[in-house]
Amino acid sequence: MAKTRTRGLRATYPRVVPGASGRVLVVDDNKVIRQLIKVNLELEGFEVVTANDGAECLDVVHRVCPDAITLDVVMPRLDGFGAAAQLRADPRTRHVPVAIVSACTQHEVEAAIAAGVDAFLAKPFEPAELVRVVRRRLVERKDRRERKGAPAGRGV
Repeated sequence: MAKTRTRGLRATYPRVVPGASGRVLVVDDNKVIRQLIKVNLELEGFEVVTANDGAECLDVVHRVCPDAITLDVVMPRLDGFGAAAQLRADPRTRHVPVAIVSACTQHEVEAAIAAGVDAFLAKPFEPAELVRVVRRRLVERKDRRERKGAPAGRGV
């Protein structure tokens, strides 16, 4: 029996960075979910940077200056609520739109509101809904804040 050769690992989608619609920081401890979100946003023209948990998010957020951030809730070291609260407490990230992408309960939704989250997307989610939330509710909200003179995202 002859061995079959599998194709090497290569991207099957274009990584669009020049002229990107915006930069999104995707934070999730599940590698598969992180990659799923990343691929779907990149297909729609977003530049995507990822972090494994809330602590890593806070480490990289000032280097990548995202236009929007998606956060899972349950993560090691620092959960999504803690990360969102710290992002809101920092004047440099206070106005960056944040969406929770998680299997949210009503209690979690209320906790996220208290932490200053802008949008929610329940897992499992439809990829088209993810793109819609990021594009409309987050990036357009950032654009409105910039027009009003509040700092947000890149250039802060």
